Amino acid sequence: MSVSMTSIRLDTELADEAARILGVKSRTEAVHMALREIVALKKFKSLMAKNAGKLLFEAHSE
Repeated sequence: MSVSMTSIRLDTELADEAARILGVKSRTEAVHMALREIVALKKFKSLMAKNAGKLLFEAHSE
């Protein structure tokens, strides 16, 4: 993972709330987790749109 220092303006109350909700210790961790989540969500939505109607999901019964 490539990491560099950058300066951004954050709503600190929102960043602190996100950190609490996500269970991380710092705003930096919260921002990284949020960025990973949004990238994953975008990829998932793209995959679902690309394969709309082509995938079959079955429930697993025990």
